Order: sequence, then structure tokens, then C-alpha cells
Amino acid sequence: MHSHELVYLTEDASHDAIIELINAEAFGPGRFAKAAARIREQGPHDRSLSYICADDGETIASVRMTAVKAGGVDAHLLGPLAVRPSHKNLGIGRELVRIAIEAARRKGSEAVILVGDPPYYMPLGFEKVSYGALTFPGPVDAGRVLVVPLAEGVHARLKGVIAWQDWQPQAVSLAAAAE
Repeated sequence: MHSHELVYLTEDASHDAIIELINAEAFGPGRFAKAAARIREQGPHDRSLSYICADDGETIASVRMTAVKAGGVDAHLLGPLAVRPSHKNLGIGRELVRIAIEAARRKGSEAVILVGDPPYYMPLGFEKVSYGALTFPGPVDAGRVLVVPLAEGVHARLKGVIAWQDWQPQAVSLAAAAE
């Protein structure tokens, strides 16, 4: 039985090639045609909220986060999330999602959005977005658009276009932070 020495780290530029390989393994060439990929093409992902998992020094999984405006919500789009076949079913993907959501919360994101498999993501805190509430730059299965709300009133404001936006969190007063 192989013992795994898993370490979770913030992504940096040195991980780009292996992340591309992991995503190609997981999703194939069709990944570029997806609506979420159209959003990611609009601007760079946020490396400070993107993570890798290494096992004994080898990068074996990654998750990326991209800043977006989703209707009236300053959010992050989670994905792609991919784990090498040799390391599937060990909880690595779930841990990467948890780490990324917490990092987005700390940064002031109002929500984490993705297009994904509800049975996998809903136990991780995701909820369905109202059918057709968000307009993607390409076809999307509206039943797979999910969100983790990180602020009040997110669902009501998730109406309109979702697009890349390099937003910065609003300044939080010390009094508000203490509440």
C-alpha cells in the first residue's frame, strides 16, 4: 500500500505545464469549447486563490479560481478542478475545493460559482443557481450552474451576464470585521 505525502500549496507559474497536462488528461481537447473556458479566456485566473496538491514532490491535482462579475455579484469561478487518475478517490479534489472556497471567503468574494456535477459539488456546500439566471458566453447546462454564497442576498443578485472581471474586495471597516 502506497503511503501518500500530500501537500497543498498555492499555485505559481512553475506549475503551469503540469497543470495543463493534468487538465488535458482529465478533460481532453473539448475542454476549450466549454462556456466556463470562454470566461477563463477573458482574463487571467487568480493565482492567490488557485492551488495544487503534491504527493512526494509531484504535482498530482489542481484547482483554479478566476475573478468574475456574475450579474450583481463579485465572485470567483472555480475550475478547472482535476486530479491525476493515480490519485482519484482519496478526497484530494474535495480538499482543494474546500481550500479554494475558504481563500475566496477571506479575500472578500461574495460567491464561488462553477459549472459542475451537482451530486459531487452539492455535498461540498454548493447550491443550484436559479435556472437561466446567469448568461454564459456559450451554451451551458443551466442545471449544472452551482454557487456557494459567501454574502447576504447572493441568489437574488445572480441575474445577468457572467464575465471575467479583475475586481478587488471592498474595504472592510474594523467595526464591520469584528461583527
